[in-house]
Amino acid sequence: MYQQQQQQQQQQQQQQQQQQQQQQQQQQQQQQQQQQQQQQQQQQQQQEQQQQQQQQQQQQQQRQQQQQQQQQHQHQQQQQQQQQQQQQQHQQQHQQQQQQQQQHHHHRLR
Repeated sequence: MYQQQQQQQQQQQQQQQQQQQQQQQQQQQQQQQQQQQQQQQQQQQQQEQQQQQQQQQQQQQQRQQQQQQQQQHQHQQQQQQQQQQQQQQHQQQHQQQQQQQQQHHHHRLR
């Protein structure tokens, strides 16, 4: 009984750490549209956190309506990932910060 509780707590702590990182990034990048790229990548890799991210996204959808369309399409079809990657490449030329942040996320999540 005790061992099981400990394991569960550790898993929860790992998930909570990821939530904190996402919130910080979203706050810093609300002025730009970079949120779409990072949020979408994280949601596809982990389905458990989709619910938590959706709540945060709804708060930010009032400011940027474009996010709703792209995010909803992703949930229904995974084939659109390729299209988004092309968009990300175009944006990376304008803002190099995205590359660094996205790479760090992939390594941490894996």
